[in-house]
Amino acid sequence: MIYGKHRDDHLVVASKGGADTHPAWYLNLEAAPEVQVQVKGDRFDARARTATAEEKRALWPTMTERWPAYDEYQQKTARDIPVVVLERAGARGASA
Repeated sequence: MIYGKHRDDHLVVASKGGADTHPAWYLNLEAAPEVQVQVKGDRFDARARTATAEEKRALWPTMTERWPAYDEYQQKTARDIPVVVLERAGARGASA
């Protein structure tokens, strides 16, 4: 999965290639936002949340720098493609 970083948070995009429906994993995170994340050798507990519209405007360029096709995916659908913020458990002031 493609991820980005913002301060202590990890970011992922629920793009599903620009489909008109959210990916199942995003729906699962909405239902159960407490997750365990592993990035290479770093494993940590986190809470997943959808970035607000204001946060998304600030975070989207971080993610399109990593994967430019996200802009194309957003243009393919009327669905607002969410940026998911994975806030490391115990981190203070980690949100965008």
